[in-house]
Amino acid sequence: MTAPMTFHALKDKQRAIRADFPETMGLRVHRSISWIGRAEACGEDNDARFIFLWIAFNAAYADERDFQSIAIGERAAFADYFGKLVARDADQRIYKALWQRFSGPVRALMENHFVFNPFWQHTNGIEGFADWEEKFRHSSRSFAQAFQSGDSAKVLSFVFDRLYVLRNQLVHGGATWNSSVNRAQVRDGAAILGFLLPVFIDLMMDHPKEDWGRPFYPVVT
Repeated sequence: MTAPMTFHALKDKQRAIRADFPETMGLRVHRSISWIGRAEACGEDNDARFIFLWIAFNAAYADERDFQSIAIGERAAFADYFGKLVARDADQRIYKALWQRFSGPVRALMENHFVFNPFWQHTNGIEGFADWEEKFRHSSRSFAQAFQSGDSAKVLSFVFDRLYVLRNQLVHGGATWNSSVNRAQVRDGAAILGFLLPVFIDLMMDHPKEDWGRPFYPVVT
């Protein structure tokens, strides 16, 4: 099984070819790699690793233009980004990661209702989510169909939908640091992000002319 690409390998590649990067894409890659490096320095602190890796993900995908329109939400932006990556993944590195390296953790994540947003909507008394269990079963069936058909982009969307709930729990103070009650999903989430994010950035560097969008907060001097 291929080992995850490290911060230093990404940084060396970036330095060697960044002169040919468009400015906006170069900024995305530079920022994302910096946060991947910070995540690597966390060691066994999976809460911190997950948060830093999510920042790296945000730096890589978030397109300012998507958020200028109320018609496009964050999950739709995920799907667009994943479609671009998978279409350019000639060696099927994403596919192999999902179906071989992380098949077990991905399935466990999808079977965990504690990272399913409608469950929390119902738990918090929001109307319209009393049928969260049916929604959960439907989501699980749709995921299984995507997984069985080898639809990497769709599987990524399902996985990151769950990881987004975990991200919210951590970033919005809905979890205790190093808590004993959510270790499996945090550990697996950090491992999945830690492997996939370097692959995403590597694919972006291999296709610098693709329109990866405009990053938020451009450098202003």
